[in-house]
Amino acid sequence: MYGDPQQQQQNQPHPQAGEFQRGPPPPQMMRQPSASSTTLNSEYHHPGAPPPQMPPYDAHGDNFAAKRMRKLTQRRAVDYTSTVVRYMQIRMSQRDSRDRTTLQPTPAAAIDMLPTAAYLDNPSTSFAAKFVHTSLNKNRCSINRVLWTPTGRRLITGSQSGEFTLWNGQSFNFEMILQAHDQAIRSMVWSHNDNWMVSGDDGGAIKYWQNNMNNVKVNKSAHKESVRDLSFCRTDLKFCSCSDDTTVKVWDFARCQEERSLTGHGWDVKSVDWHPTKSLLVSGGKDNVVKLWDAKTGRELCSFHGHKNTVLCVKWNQNGNWVLTAAKDQIIKVTILFLPELESFRGHRKDVTALAWHPFHEEYFVSGSFDGSIFHWLVG
Repeated sequence: MYGDPQQQQQNQPHPQAGEFQRGPPPPQMMRQPSASSTTLNSEYHHPGAPPPQMPPYDAHGDNFAAKRMRKLTQRRAVDYTSTVVRYMQIRMSQRDSRDRTTLQPTPAAAIDMLPTAAYLDNPSTSFAAKFVHTSLNKNRCSINRVLWTPTGRRLITGSQSGEFTLWNGQSFNFEMILQAHDQAIRSMVWSHNDNWMVSGDDGGAIKYWQNNMNNVKVNKSAHKESVRDLSFCRTDLKFCSCSDDTTVKVWDFARCQEERSLTGHGWDVKSVDWHPTKSLLVSGGKDNVVKLWDAKTGRELCSFHGHKNTVLCVKWNQNGNWVLTAAKDQIIKVTILFLPELESFRGHRKDVTALAWHPFHEEYFVSGSFDGSIFHWLVG
């Protein structure tokens, strides 16, 4: 057990081929360090400067703006899906408004709220009288047109700089901006099949747009001056436009070609609208006159001299019998087709610049004025 190590190493049997030798290798097989490997270069004798230290974390410092503790703010949103789901649950068991649950002025009654389409007998449920949010564009300029997309989820604005801006209609945040026209946008309208949008600008150009805001066609010489308004016929095969060049034009949508030009206004034509079911056009302009046209023949049928200043907006009602007109004389008039005036509405203190009928309640409409006020009206 105790003896010469060299003699013990000689007495050990040699391993056979393929046999693993256990234990440390013999001394003669171990590599001895050389003098060159044990000598260090002079550059390693003195270590370099230590790396710079990171500054301590400061939650309120400017160097860590992304990690700054921000104040919690509540963001408003409009979500109508809960009312639609509730309406789908109970509509099979309700015959009419007599079976409907009466709404109570308590927060707990919000679960019984239904969409406006369920209250056809009560137009007051459609009054949008509560302010929700203000959205600001990066490029501060005038907004000439505002239009909802067919799905109602996004809002498109046409600006003085010729840009389309898309906003989310539920959370009110910015989504996309697009340089659509070279000049100020004056008119926008969606087709009835919700597949196409047509826009016009100050230079008289008309452009076609798809749902994804892809521009597919341009007519730069549609009018000689600003295109003030656009409107589609019921079949979407044709549309009409009016301009400051005193003309109303009827266009073939597929070919983007002019079919006829209606000349009868003595001044700028500010608004035009196509009848919901017939080939009738109504237009109003700076000559204070509202005119009714036959779109097939281009013949003027009659004129209404009810306003004392420029007619800024004309709209057909969904029943096809009422014509709503507004002018700079601060008066709104409802006229029955080929009959005397039905009713006049006074209340605005500035020029009435916008009108819109409600899609469900035919007697309910909204007007907007130059001073920023919005009025809700009921006919009758």
